[in-house]
Formats: sequence, structure tokens, C-alpha cells
Amino acid sequence: MAAKELRDRLRNRWVLAVAVVFTALALVIAYFGGAQQGAVGLRSIEFTIASLVSLVIYLVPLIALLLGFDAIVGERERGSLDLLLALPITRLELLLGKYLGLAAAFCLSTLLGFGLVALLLAAQLGGAGIYHYLGFMLSSALLGLAFLSPAVMLSVFAADRTRASGLSIALWFFFVLVFDLLLLGVLVLGGGQVGGAALPYLLLFNPADIFRILNVFSLDDVRSMYGLTSIVPSALASPWLMGGAMVGWIVLPLALASWRFRR
Repeated sequence: MAAKELRDRLRNRWVLAVAVVFTALALVIAYFGGAQQGAVGLRSIEFTIASLVSLVIYLVPLIALLLGFDAIVGERERGSLDLLLALPITRLELLLGKYLGLAAAFCLSTLLGFGLVALLLAAQLGGAGIYHYLGFMLSSALLGLAFLSPAVMLSVFAADRTRASGLSIALWFFFVLVFDLLLLGVLVLGGGQVGGAALPYLLLFNPADIFRILNVFSLDDVRSMYGLTSIVPSALASPWLMGGAMVGWIVLPLALASWRFRR
């Protein structure tokens, strides 16, 4: 099932299209991100990663949600779900096969797109720069997988593709645009006395914030650029802890999807 799903994405050139988009945007940001300050060209790995993080937080979740929202409900509407369930596989194997195939397609396009930029900029970034850039690439793939999992879950719960797509867009708006505004509103209304201590832990309920912390705390200059050092304690910003939280965002929605799919 996973191999079939991956072949379908390769056949319709989805992987190539997304890789080209990532490559083009990453190159534009790397070379022209400082144009407003009157500078053109690669400035530093800190500035490049900070700019790419802002891009990835908006773009990657949207692509992942649009990729997975019809994984199950689309098969149901096309009438092919009954045929797939008639095969000698369990519902869990079908669900995981769908997810793993889509995840492979997404990771391939993400790593290919950003990897081409790493090859083009290798001489200018240097060894330390390439190390941090590879960490950014891997965390970007994790972010996509963390949003692909809720998309597949919505595909199981939704009655049709229209509702699944609407719920996916709503999910993107909530996590990317609304979630942080709600936390900020609570802090402002409470005068900083309400929710201040719990704020760093509330950020774990948003995979986009986990991705931001994971990349911001990897470089000192980026950390001061975002100003998160006064909000997030360094102990909470452990790469292993943030990576584990991202894995949780992958596993839990799939577990809910599996429970619903079996019923």
C-alpha cells in the first residue's frame, strides 16, 4: 500500500513539483532575503535559517494537510475503499500503508528540494552551516509528518472530501495563525500574571511552535532574533524533547484514526 501510494505521487509529478517549489523559495530567501536592508546574497546561516523557518511554518503544514486530507475519504467516494478492504490486509495495515506512502512522498520532496539548496550553498555555508542546515531540513520533514497525521485522521472521520478539505484548512488556520494569538491574548488580558508559567508547555500543543523552538534554539543569533529565550526555558528546548513531542503529534492522531477506522 505504501509503495503504491508513493508511485502514484511520483507518477503525477507531485514530488517533483513540491521539490521545485521548495528549492526556488529557499534560494530566493537565501540570496534576496536581505534586500530590504540593501544587501543581496547569502548573509549568514543564522539569517537564512530564521527566514526559512518563517516560510516553512506557513507552507509545509498547508502542503501536508492538502496531501493527506482525502487519503481515506477519497477512496470511499471513488468506490475503491471496499475493494481495498477486500484484500487480505487489516484496516490498520491499510491506514498505515496510506500514511507511510504519503509520508515518503512528502519527505522525498522536502529533502530533495532543500537538499539541492544545501549542495548549491555548501561552499558558502561551511561545515558548521551545513550541519545546522541539515537539522533544519530534518525538522521540516518532521513538521510535515506531524501535520500529515491529523490530515489522515480527518480523512477517516469526515463524511466526504468537501468536509475533509474544509476541516484541514481550518486546522491550518488554527495552528498557524490563531493558536499563538490566543496565547498572547490570554497573557495580555491577564497582565502577564495568568498563564505565564504554563506558556512554554502550552506551546507543545502546537507542532508549528515545536518546530520554531527546535530551530530557534539551535543557534544563538537566531535565538536572540526571535526573543524566545525569555519565554522558553533552555531545559524545555532540548532537541530530544522537542523531537519526542513532534513524534507524539505523529502517533496520537494516527492512533485515533485507527480506532475510528476499525469501527
